[in-house]
Amino acid sequence: MTSTDFFALISRMKYISRWGLMRNSVPENIQEHSHMVAVVAHALGVIRRDIYGIACDPEACAAVALYHDASEILTGDLPTPIKYNNEEIMDAYHKVEDLASRKLLSMLPEALQPTFSDIICGETAKAVYPQVKAADKICAYIKCIEERKAGNREFLSAEKQIRTVLEASPLPEVKYFMEQFIPNFEKNLDELGTLREAEDL
Repeated sequence: MTSTDFFALISRMKYISRWGLMRNSVPENIQEHSHMVAVVAHALGVIRRDIYGIACDPEACAAVALYHDASEILTGDLPTPIKYNNEEIMDAYHKVEDLASRKLLSMLPEALQPTFSDIICGETAKAVYPQVKAADKICAYIKCIEERKAGNREFLSAEKQIRTVLEASPLPEVKYFMEQFIPNFEKNLDELGTLREAEDL
């Protein structure tokens, strides 16, 4: 691998499936997941700044979220029940993630490494970690809703557990998102509106 392999590897995120131990009605890869996490993280940042008047950088939230699972290109996606089974496994996995992130960063030209290092594992990543982590959890919850709507009962326990975690979040932007936007994920396409209806506005 050369020092310019970074983006070629990033493009392969679409080949890494999530929810490996679960039966999925609609398979999801980490590229799709990262895009949605970036969308939600950006929204959380905007809500935090514009609704609650708390300093936050929504663009940083989005950028960090886009790369939050980048290390899995090299490590694969370790199922949650294994990853969080105990502290020893968690600690070991975090070390592997850190090693994978540094390996990825080494595949960039040196002039670009500081900027990408900052959003993958640097100060910017740390600053918006709460919003990105919350967005990651919200997207997992949305996935559970979508699977339930598709008639798949495989995700019911996960949906309940994740909902409990989100309801306990101390972040006001999470509560706002859950109250204002999550109910709409229960709607079908007709209920969400069509272009024809938009013409009446």
